[in-house]
Order: sequence, then structure tokens, then C-alpha cells
Amino acid sequence: MELKQLEALAAVAEHGRFSAAARALDTVQSNISTHIARLEDDLGAILIDRSAGQLTPEGQVVLTRARRINTELAALRDDVTSMTSRVTGQVRLGIIGTTGRWLLPPLLDELSRAFPDVMATVIDSTTTALVPLLEHGDLDLTVINTPLQHDELFTSPLFNEQLVVIAPEGHPLSADGDRPIHIKELEEHELLLSPPGSNLRVLIDDKARQEEVQLRTVAELDGIRLAATLAFQGYAPAIVPVTAIPAWIGRGNWSVLSLQEMPPRHVGLAVRRRGMLSAPASATRDVLRRVVRDFAPTIDGLTAV
Repeated sequence: MELKQLEALAAVAEHGRFSAAARALDTVQSNISTHIARLEDDLGAILIDRSAGQLTPEGQVVLTRARRINTELAALRDDVTSMTSRVTGQVRLGIIGTTGRWLLPPLLDELSRAFPDVMATVIDSTTTALVPLLEHGDLDLTVINTPLQHDELFTSPLFNEQLVVIAPEGHPLSADGDRPIHIKELEEHELLLSPPGSNLRVLIDDKARQEEVQLRTVAELDGIRLAATLAFQGYAPAIVPVTAIPAWIGRGNWSVLSLQEMPPRHVGLAVRRRGMLSAPASATRDVLRRVVRDFAPTIDGLTAV
């Protein structure tokens, strides 16, 4: 088994056709076909359905491993370079949107100051979308909602965050303006909530069961910023973390209701259990933790851990 064979498989998976894979790798189609055929012979399995141009289940398993191998090779190059000079190379960071809004500016500034030769690529998405990207080696580390039960990934805590309700103007919940409320007051209203099974929804549902409250949804959204935006625009109240309300937005036609006795959401840093972080990723991790410790206490509703 050779690296060129794994590269050929990854290129076919990405581009769908042998000819397109050949162009992407700056080679000829016959070389791609030869690499794939030899890889299939070595493994004793068909990896690509030629008629459909898609990977077979066996091919998907090999692709997942191949991506991890390529990630480790890139990390190896960066590590060796960093041992002979300054830390240099690329880091691929995933981050949930509400956290990225306040954390990325100081993080990128400090990373640029401390490690000017590290190039950061940032993916802004939901925990649901970021976890498989990290697992498959497309990301080096991610900032996500926790806890996370995953055999391949390890998480460590960063900060806790208060939950609030954004109530649009004209909605009964906003009649008395900003105020603390109990979850029991939400029972008679339709809400925007995260999907069942998501970390935030589990947190909310557990509290509702403890208080014997039945919450009703008008929609379930796998995107906290989207839920907050719809609440800002007057669609329905939303339960969101406090940083879903950006500092620069000012006060609009809505009320912010703090949820009494509601546990905070937990945000942590996730990495793969197998393999070592590259030098650029390790440097980014250390800077990220330092920035969280410095900046989280300056934001109402956040507590660094």
C-alpha cells in the first residue's frame, strides 16, 4: 500500500470521476485507475463503484483512515520544521458560531503576535457539523458544546455560559421588559429550541422534567444564531446562550429574560484521542485557553473553567 494510492482514492471521493481526480492530482487517468486497482488488490475489496462513481462502504472506511494518515503526515512536516525554526504551518480550527463571535478576534490577534508563522483556517458551524469533521481529520481541534460521548474524541472544559430567553416585542413574555423568569412561565408559550438530543436541548429538557414542565416548540433549529435572529425579528421566543446576543447589536425591540435556576451550557475544546497535535495546533490550543481565561470574565454570563 502506497500513499499515492490513498491520495488517488481521496481524489476520486472528492471529485466523483477518475478523470477529474487525475486533473486534481496533475496526472493521467490511467495512473489513477492503476493506483485504485492495486489498492483494491492489496485490501481484497472493491473500494469504488465504477458505475456510480461513488465509494463502496469498504471504500468509505479506507477513506476515513486515509484522511487521518494525511493529517498525521502534515503534522509531521510541521513538527520537524518547528524543531529547527519557529513554530510554522497550518492549523484548522472549528468553532461554534456564538463563541466564535467574541473569541476569534482576540484569539487570532494573539496567535498572530505569538506565532506569526502559523496560518489559521477557521470553520464556523454547529457542534453537530463540527464533530465529524474533527473525527475524520478535516479539523485539528474544535470548540463545541459539551459533554460529548465519542470514542474517538476527547474534550476538556473551557467555560460555562448562562442561558436566557429572547422575547420579541409584543409577546406576552416581554410585557414587563428585561427580568428573571422561571422555566414554568414558558409552559404556555411556543418556543424556538434546539433539536432533541443536542447538548443545549438535553440541558433544557432535563430541567423541564425536574420542574414537571411541558415545553412546546414552534420550530427546532440546529443553529443558535438562527434561533436568536428569528427571535430578534419577532417570530417567537428562543432559549439561547447569552452570547447569542452580540455586544454590538445594541438594544432592539425585544426583552432578555434570565432563566432562574437553569444550569449553564458547557463549552469545551475537542481533539482526537489518537495521534499527537501538530506544533501549530498545540500552539493554537495553548493560546486559545489563555484567551478564554482572560476574556470570559469580562462578558456577563460567562465563567472560565
